[in-house]
Amino acid sequence: MIFDYIVIGGGIVGMSTAWQLQRRCPDKKVMLLEKEDVFAKHQTGHNSGVIHAGVYYAPGSLKARFCKEGAEATMAFCRENNIEYEQCGKLLVATTEAEMQRMKDLFHRCEKNGIKAQVLDQAQLLEKEPNIKGLGAILVKKTGIVNYRQITCAMAEKFVEAGGEPRLKTDVIGIEEKHDRVVLKIIEEGKEVSINGRFLVSCSGLMADRLTTMMGIKTDFQIVPFRGEYYRLPKQHNDIVNHLIYPIPDPDLPFLGIHLTRMIDGSVTVGPNAVQGWKREGYGKYNFSPRDTWQMLMFKGFWKVMWGNLGTGLRETKNSWWKPGYLKQVNKYCPQLEVADLQPYPAGVRAQAVLKDGSLIHDFLFAQSPRSLHVCNAPSPAATAAIPIGNYICDKILGEVNESDA
Repeated sequence: MIFDYIVIGGGIVGMSTAWQLQRRCPDKKVMLLEKEDVFAKHQTGHNSGVIHAGVYYAPGSLKARFCKEGAEATMAFCRENNIEYEQCGKLLVATTEAEMQRMKDLFHRCEKNGIKAQVLDQAQLLEKEPNIKGLGAILVKKTGIVNYRQITCAMAEKFVEAGGEPRLKTDVIGIEEKHDRVVLKIIEEGKEVSINGRFLVSCSGLMADRLTTMMGIKTDFQIVPFRGEYYRLPKQHNDIVNHLIYPIPDPDLPFLGIHLTRMIDGSVTVGPNAVQGWKREGYGKYNFSPRDTWQMLMFKGFWKVMWGNLGTGLRETKNSWWKPGYLKQVNKYCPQLEVADLQPYPAGVRAQAVLKDGSLIHDFLFAQSPRSLHVCNAPSPAATAAIPIGNYICDKILGEVNESDA
C-alpha cells in the first residue's frame, strides 16, 4: 500500500496536521508515525499549558498571526470536544522603572498585534492580585490555560474517525526520496520494514534537523536543546494568584523569564528557567547523551550562542542548582514565597533552532523538497497555534498558500 501522506511526529503540531489533511482529503490515505508509545510525550506534554494571546511576537510574523488565530481555534476545539479550559488572563508585572518603560513598549506591541490589553497602575495591580508586588502591569484577559495532551488525544480520535491511520512505537531510521514516492525505513515491533508515501510531512520537534539530514536536505540550522525547569507550589498556595503572572521580558535575553502559572488541575507552577541541555529528550535532573552532546559541540552555532550569552547561561545554571537564586527571580514580584515552597515538577525541553552564525530562530521555519515538507522550528506558541499551523501546512501541500503568506 502507498499512503498519500505520511506525517512523522505525534505531538500536537503533527497530529493537527494529520487530522486536517485527512479531513480535507477524505479520499486520500494519511498515516501518522510516532516513535513513542503515547502521543504528546515530549514538548506537547511538558509545557506550561498556556493558551497564549500573542503579546510578545513581532507584528506581521507567522508567530503573531498563528498565535492570535490559534487561541480562538484552541478554545473553540475545547468547547466542541468537552475539554476543560479557563480564560483566566495574564498579568505582565513591572518591578523597576526600567521594566515600566519596557512595559509601555510591550503595550504598544499588543496594540499593533490587535490584542486587547489594559495598563494597570500599582493600586490597580494590588487590587487584582493582593499577593503580587509591582509598580504596574499589563492585563491581557484573553490568555488561558488547558491540558494540551488532552487536546492532542482528542485530535487523534478525530483523525481515526476521518479514516486516518496512526501508528505508535514506530521509529523512522531511514528515508529515501524517489521521483514518484518517499520510502521510509521504520522499526516496528522490533522489525525493520519499509512503507511508501507520495508525500512526507515531518513535525519531529527535537529531531527536526536529523530528519532533514536523513533526506539530504541542506539547511544551516541545528536543534540545540534548552531545559526549562519548573517547580510546583504546595496546595495551600493554589489560590496565591488569580491570573498568570509573568515578568516583563528583557529584550536582550532569548527567553521570557520565570513566571507563576495556574494549571488547569488547580495547581500553580513556578518556571521555567532556561539551562543548556545535554540530551534532547532529557527531562530528569541528570541528563547526558553522548550523541546529542557531540553533535552540539561540533556545531559552530552552539559555541557562538554560548559565548554570546555566557553571563546569562552561567547565572541560569547556578540558579538551577541553587534554589535561593531561582527563588529570587520570583520574589521580586511575589515576595512571600520561600525555598520550601519550591516542590518538584517535571521539566520541559525546548527545541531551539540555531543558525550556524549563532542566531536563534524565533519564528517558524520550514524546509522543503519535491516530496516533503519539514517543520524545522516550531517555538512557543506552537501548542496554542497548532490548529492554524496544521491548516497552513495543508495549504502549502495542497498548493493553496498565497505567495505573500509563504
